[in-house]
Amino acid sequence: MKYLRYLFLALAIWGAIHPMFYFMRWILANDWDWGGMIDAWYVNDSATGLTWDLTISAIALTLWILIDSARRRDALGLICIPLTFGIGLSCGLPLYIFLRSRPSKAA
Repeated sequence: MKYLRYLFLALAIWGAIHPMFYFMRWILANDWDWGGMIDAWYVNDSATGLTWDLTISAIALTLWILIDSARRRDALGLICIPLTFGIGLSCGLPLYIFLRSRPSKAA
């Protein structure tokens, strides 16, 4: 189980770096035009569908994090919410699973 936990950490790191590489290339090539990037997310039906798929998934993850963190009284996982919306679901979800699967403190 320990190795599986670190696999999720590796996925979170990959999910932060790999998509950001493409985002930064686009942003630099388009003179930091964030509006243009958002417009590109809706350039056709396929891109729009993927955008909504990821948005709905990010909202579901956010609700899960909020409810689970409150129930467990563990605020560390809340860091995954801004990472999900600032970097992407590919970073926030595996990072939350990594944090959620850490060994509990002995009582």
